[in-house]
Amino acid sequence: MIEFKLNGASVKTQDSPDTPLLWVIRDTFKLTGSKFGCGAGLCGACTMHVDGQPTRTCILPIAAIAGKEITTIEGIGTADNMHPLQEQWVAQSVPQCGYCQSGQIMSAASLLDQNPMPTEQDVEAYMAGNICRCGCYPRIKSAILAAAQKLADQDAESAKEASNVEPA
Repeated sequence: MIEFKLNGASVKTQDSPDTPLLWVIRDTFKLTGSKFGCGAGLCGACTMHVDGQPTRTCILPIAAIAGKEITTIEGIGTADNMHPLQEQWVAQSVPQCGYCQSGQIMSAASLLDQNPMPTEQDVEAYMAGNICRCGCYPRIKSAILAAAQKLADQDAESAKEASNVEPA
């Protein structure tokens, strides 16, 4: 039995310890947003966060994630409460076929966690390992930069509101 956190909830699985995390998430837990692309950890379609780090889950055996925190695309936002990256993906019509997009968003979320205001060059370098066969790279980059700006604006607004609170 392997126990871990999945999108904030404690879960257990009896899948074989050598089963790739991607298949456990898709088949056992029925979260199908993350996709199988290459099976070699090269394309990024299967990217999820493991303890906050973007990880290629098509090659990661579940034995390696015991006790860890896993976040999938389903765990970063909902249709009613989208992550700013998801909002920008929709607003800018990023996907063409959409197959790689969950991995793209998960990698982009990690980038923005590490570097809240990336340059175009930062985005290109960080996202270089995520393949989009449709060639949506310019829209992906634009959406990431717009989401970074939105997050910065939200942080500035929160700081402004906090400074306007009068002490009791």
